[in-house]
Formats: sequence, structure tokens, C-alpha cells
Amino acid sequence: MPYRKPPLVTHEIYHVFNRSIAKQPIFLNTRDYQRVLETINFYRYQKPPVRLSHFKRLSTSQKDKLLKDLSKTGELGVEILAYCIMPNHFHLLVKQLNENSLSRFVSNFQNSYSKYFNIKTDRSGSVFQSMFKAVRIETDEQLLHVSRYIHLNPVSSSVIRVADLKNYQWSSFRKYIDIDSNSELVKTKLILNHFKSRSEYEKFVFDQADYQKELEKIKHLILE
Repeated sequence: MPYRKPPLVTHEIYHVFNRSIAKQPIFLNTRDYQRVLETINFYRYQKPPVRLSHFKRLSTSQKDKLLKDLSKTGELGVEILAYCIMPNHFHLLVKQLNENSLSRFVSNFQNSYSKYFNIKTDRSGSVFQSMFKAVRIETDEQLLHVSRYIHLNPVSSSVIRVADLKNYQWSSFRKYIDIDSNSELVKTKLILNHFKSRSEYEKFVFDQADYQKELEKIKHLILE
């Protein structure tokens, strides 16, 4: 696993993102999206007792017990604050909890999903670009704006209309506005503590939707 220079810092938060080779779609249907979220959820733990491929072969009762045990006693390597899965890329807002745990987490979930996708599509080789991007979050303002950027990504990338954002299942936005209240993957408290209510955060996101969509059209002109 290649390590970054400088290394990622423990207890710091990062905007992590990566895309597929040649920007080809790699999340093709509901099953694929469910699989990548299951993979992220599994490998956020510091030391899962088995590989995900082995976990998938367990009986339902065995899976439930393993996940229950992990949630009670398993040490997290990373904390997921926000996410969005798009047809050919992903965005994560992640806190590193242990030394090198963020790089290990991304490597594990990318490798696991790549094996699944290659078997499914009868291909070989890399699925994701070799080194994921990680931008350190340095201020509360940046934290809030990046969370909004991540949650608006389906709109700004023209995958859905802004009116359909609440129905997009493959991001953590629904958790933030309490539509998907059962999800345990995401920790919302750090960001929501900056708002009086969930509805205030919802307004914060929607107020920027049109501007971010226009910015996306010219991003290639202003970013390297």
C-alpha cells in the first residue's frame, strides 16, 4: 500500500475522493451501491475479524452476530462524517482515528469493491485511480462547506435534479435531515452541532444548490 507524503494526521478530518479509471461507471445498479456502502461500513473498523468476502458467505444469523459484536467492541479506524457515492466516483468526509488507519481503510474498501466489480463484469486490473485524494479540513467553516459540497454532488454533476436530492439514496444527506434515521454508518453530531435544527442544515445545503451546479460547469477552467 503506497503511503502519502506527508502522511495523514491522526484525529484530523479529511475530504477523501477518488474516481474510476477513465471515469467509467463502476456503480451500475442498486446492488453495486449497496455493496460499496456495505464495504465502507465493514472496513471502517480497525481490525475486522474476517475479510468481507468471507463475511458475505456467512449465514444471516452469523452476519448479524458479527456486526453486533463489532458495533459493541470493535475499534473504529475511521469515523465517517458524510459521504456520497456517484456512478464513477465517491466523496467521503472522514476522521482518522489511528495512525495510517485512513489509508488502510480506503485501500481495503477499494480493493474489496474492485474484486467484486471485476468478477461481476469479467474484467481484470485496477478499478479506481491509483492514489486517492485527501484534503485536510482546517476550519469549522471548511468542514460545513465540504459537507454541503458532498451532499450536493448528485445535483452539481447533473445526475439528479435539485428537487430529487432528498430521494437520492447513496449519500448521507438523508441521514442529516432525518429521513434515513436508521443508518449507523455516519456520525452527524459534529456538523449538526453548528445548526439549530436539521431543517436549518437542510436549508444551508439547498441555498447553495444552483450556485454549485453552475460552478461545476467551469471547474475544469479554475482547478488543476
